[in-house]
Amino acid sequence: MKRVKADVGRLPKNAKLAKMDVLTRQQRSRNMSAIRSRGNRTTEKAVRFCLVRAGIRGWELHSSALPGRPDFVFHKERLAVFIDGCYWHGCPKCYRAPTTNKSYWSQKLIRNVTRDRAITRILRKGGWRVVRFWEHQSKKSASSVVRKIRELLISG
Repeated sequence: MKRVKADVGRLPKNAKLAKMDVLTRQQRSRNMSAIRSRGNRTTEKAVRFCLVRAGIRGWELHSSALPGRPDFVFHKERLAVFIDGCYWHGCPKCYRAPTTNKSYWSQKLIRNVTRDRAITRILRKGGWRVVRFWEHQSKKSASSVVRKIRELLISG
């Protein structure tokens, strides 16, 4: 008996796919904009743990009082600390561009980097010192990130 391979699940190359989203573009946009980020919990948690262990006090997490909601804010010393995710902020060491929907993701990255620069500029004009770390730096050695923060606090 001859076996016949079934062509299950394959579509012809010129087949049009049906629209999968049941919401309109505006509804989807409103829905997605209502979802608030919680930050990179593992990375921030490691740095937070090292800050506490080092006895460094007087910081606030994700202060909404400042533009860009820095990950750690030292109000008294006017120091804003950002821990930028390697993927979302285009780390030159770690970033790998997605292979699908390239135009969307490249524009997304450009917007993120442009916004990061604008936020840094605004904060510095307002008299804040701004320091940015990459996610991989805090994953590799959160204690070295905290050491640098301590140096900035002392020199400030």
